[in-house]
Amino acid sequence: MKSAKYWIEKLELIPHPEGGYFKEAFRSEEGISKTALPERYTSGRNYYSSIYFLLKNDDISAFHRLKSDEVWHHYEGCSVELHVLSEGGGYKLLKLGKDLENGETPQVKMKKGDWFGAELRDKSRYALTGCTVAPAFEYEDFEFGRKSELLKEYPEQKEVIERLGIKK
Repeated sequence: MKSAKYWIEKLELIPHPEGGYFKEAFRSEEGISKTALPERYTSGRNYYSSIYFLLKNDDISAFHRLKSDEVWHHYEGCSVELHVLSEGGGYKLLKLGKDLENGETPQVKMKKGDWFGAELRDKSRYALTGCTVAPAFEYEDFEFGRKSELLKEYPEQKEVIERLGIKK
């Protein structure tokens, strides 16, 4: 198995604002006009975009939400736990990986508007994943989850919010 350093160098990954490392891999050339999109979008969007995303050791993907659905793909390394906080106080744990017998799956979907964050199941390893967003990702469609606000809305998930929430 390759190392995290190998993938970071070969794929030219850079630090991601939410944690871990990333690089955009693809963005569709065609797009959707603003008038054809729901009101939550302020301008037109490409059909889709995708990134490589790598977490290593204690890296996390801090709680955040998007205006578009996102599909995570597992490529290499250990499994990833994705913590999802849904409207109305719901919580679910999704396991991204290849060990199907233990409840993992190689792809998981994050629903638009849900808060989610990720961490490695084995903090001594790494995971190379990919994320595909449709309509395509734009930073204006991204929002960090602040610990204080998430704790008010999801008090029963204090432990995971303390680990994956942004201070403020």
